[in-house]
Amino acid sequence: MEWWTHLWLNEGFASWIEYLCVDHCFPEYDIWTQFVSADYTRAQELDALDNSHPIEVSVGHPSEVDEIFDAISYSKGASVIRMLHDYIGDKDFKKGMNMYLTKFQQKNAATEDLWESLENASGKPIAAVMNTWTKQMGFPLIYVEAEQVEDDRLLRLSQRKFCASGPYVGEDCPQWMVPITISTSEDPNHAKLKILMDKPEMNVVLKNVKPDQWVKLNLGTVGFYRTQYSSAMLESLLPGIRDLSLPPVDRLGLQNDLFSLARAGIISTVEVLKVMEAFVNEPNYTVWSDLSCNLGILSTLLSHTDFYEEIQEFVKDVFSPIGERLGWDPKPGEGHLDALLRGLVLGKLGKAGHKATLEEARRRFKDHVEGKQILSADLRSPVYLTVLKHGDGTTLDIMLKLHKQADMQEEKNRIERVLGATLSPELIQKVLTFALSEEVRPQDTVSVIGGVAGGSKHGRKAAWKFIKDNWEELYNRYQGGFLISRLIKLSVEGFAVDKMAGEVKAFFESHPAPSAERTIQQCCENILLNAAWLKRDAESIHQYLLQRKASPPTA
Repeated sequence: MEWWTHLWLNEGFASWIEYLCVDHCFPEYDIWTQFVSADYTRAQELDALDNSHPIEVSVGHPSEVDEIFDAISYSKGASVIRMLHDYIGDKDFKKGMNMYLTKFQQKNAATEDLWESLENASGKPIAAVMNTWTKQMGFPLIYVEAEQVEDDRLLRLSQRKFCASGPYVGEDCPQWMVPITISTSEDPNHAKLKILMDKPEMNVVLKNVKPDQWVKLNLGTVGFYRTQYSSAMLESLLPGIRDLSLPPVDRLGLQNDLFSLARAGIISTVEVLKVMEAFVNEPNYTVWSDLSCNLGILSTLLSHTDFYEEIQEFVKDVFSPIGERLGWDPKPGEGHLDALLRGLVLGKLGKAGHKATLEEARRRFKDHVEGKQILSADLRSPVYLTVLKHGDGTTLDIMLKLHKQADMQEEKNRIERVLGATLSPELIQKVLTFALSEEVRPQDTVSVIGGVAGGSKHGRKAAWKFIKDNWEELYNRYQGGFLISRLIKLSVEGFAVDKMAGEVKAFFESHPAPSAERTIQQCCENILLNAAWLKRDAESIHQYLLQRKASPPTA
């Protein structure tokens, strides 16, 4: 790269191409669905904040370099390259890349150089399109409604910047040039139409679409935007989730968009809970993983209320059918994704206190500790987490002993990440003290403290206090690297009270951490967003969960 401004070219491109290679060698891994969950949605979460930054950032000081090694340079960078590859097509993309690499093989390059080569190869307005994605921060929300006109479907599209705090208000709303793909239930895996949306509003006619067919935007969740459907369009897509006729990555994208719209207050959270219930037949690991993450975010939010138990009941209802189907033991001929799914589901059920899962986890843990039947690696995290969360001081002591005896670093890390699940205040203190002890490698301390903060309401308060009390030592260890940012993010982002944002801000004003400055601003913004979300939706979520209990949904 010519200068740090173009860091994303190295990192975003590397992040994208690693998936391309894996998909080429192992198509059965369904790796692009994992990309959407691991990179694309993560980047969108960060990029919806007012404290985000464009992919291309002007850098004038060394501490600013540390700050840009984040989800924008890597994950948003990779996501817009994926969108660009799809827009250009594989053949012309390869041709353009070849021209670019040949021309600059012994030189440094800037973002514009890549656009020029790809433009020459494809004949498309690459620079004009891509500048809207790399030079301004954020991304659009596309609102779409449909009308049947004889044998055709008329779509009305409009774009506005998507903000985590709700609809964009302000003069001069930024605009993007958005490559949009549209598919229908006639052929869910192929685009019926591809367009470039280069203005705020657009009407599109889809020829020969029957009234009973659904229409979906953003096939494959490739375009870096969120979609809000009219209620009639959304209603028609739900059966496609239930009967799995929508491809996995589209089911994931649909659920993730709705969850983000609810978080931003554009729709009600209850609407999302209803959609989540449509995933009863879901077989795909990555779709479950994303759903699980979102339910985790909601659980953390509702830990600030007195109906936390009700959301745990909801989690049990959503996850127990798939838990029963998978069971505890691997089935002959299953792939690694099934093993990952089993661990995810059992962990979720165990943490929520699902009775049968808890009993079986305790039984298997006892056998494991006594050496009768060693747990397979895939089941260790969920079992450890379950017994710790519903255990006592003896359980914690056994876990710490297992940690001491482990000869593989992987097993030590696995234990460190779940220790925060323990619930009693004195045991939480014990875990935090352990985090800074000689037993834990310095680079792993962060995940122990983060685990405590994410484990429970009390853990969150205790971890924050621990960080303040031990700030000098922690800062000396991690300053200047990205671990200080990660530590701060993991420990404070679960708060949902306005005054906590002020407290975090004030603490870092008197204890500056230059390389984490942007992260601190993002965390304070997230705390305020959480508080607003809670105020707005807590009551309606509670009512919905109570009403569900009174008349359980029929499967």
